[in-house]
Amino acid sequence: MKKTLAIAGALLATSIGTTPAFADYPERPITMIVAYTAGGGTDIAARTLVPYIEEELGGATITVLNRPGAGGEIGFTALSQAKPDGYTIGFINTPNLLSIPIARNARYSLDSFAPVADIIYDPGAFSVRPDSGITNLEELVAFAKENPGAVTYGTTGIGSDDHLAALRFERLTGVKFEHIPFSGNVDVRAAVLGGHIMMASMNVSETVPDAEEGTLVLLGQMAEKRWDGAPDVPTFQEQGFDVIMGSDRGIAAPAGTPEEILTTLSEAIGRAVQNPEFQEAAKKQDLALSYLDSEAFRAHLEQLDATLHTLWDEEPWVQE
Repeated sequence: MKKTLAIAGALLATSIGTTPAFADYPERPITMIVAYTAGGGTDIAARTLVPYIEEELGGATITVLNRPGAGGEIGFTALSQAKPDGYTIGFINTPNLLSIPIARNARYSLDSFAPVADIIYDPGAFSVRPDSGITNLEELVAFAKENPGAVTYGTTGIGSDDHLAALRFERLTGVKFEHIPFSGNVDVRAAVLGGHIMMASMNVSETVPDAEEGTLVLLGQMAEKRWDGAPDVPTFQEQGFDVIMGSDRGIAAPAGTPEEILTTLSEAIGRAVQNPEFQEAAKKQDLALSYLDSEAFRAHLEQLDATLHTLWDEEPWVQE
């Protein structure tokens, strides 16, 4: 209901319009920074949505620029340091955006950004190759206990939702996995499919296509309830493991971007997300849509930031 109201508010706001000083925005191409590799979940979401934002901005040009590395820190830093004029925007991902500054001296913080809209909330998932012989979480735990250190798993980096979820699972079960971080989910997927790691800890939408093809087995999804795109995959809680973790993929601009431009962007994105053609394209791409407008997105980020600080104080996740 909350997100439905957020969408309605965003669409209603279109009648207000922008001030004359920014009426012609955008007047030149916009760069959208994606802090992960091309072909990954965030990149796919960005490239699927961009044409519809361009249309809503009157035929603007938006170029996706991939700046992967350091769990997203390279791209997030580039976005935070960009000129706040509306011509550089970017996808921001949780929890990486928030967990990185908690765990190390990053050159940005949450206050470095102006949230524009949240597009996706994608639950985490564990997956293995069929030849592993493992089909559920109970079997995974049993194997890990019988074979200490044998379960190697890949994530998109230290402090990512994938990593924090695996740590939570280890603490709940008493098992120990071997963590291998990568620069993006494309690399994680390639590694698990190639047998270089035993398990992938990725978002469920990124795993569904391989599961449908039979090249990966989804062991569970870390959602409060089953995502519509994976209705046959039980949640971790259903299997007796209290792990809820996922990733937001939303759009932000550098802090200091004029409010009139932020309003124009937010309204355009709100309309783009509601476009039936985009909705259909998102369904085909297995995008777990969960829209929040700028105000609701900021509140969500602030709440999550406080939660992650509490978790860090209780037990830091950087132990490698």
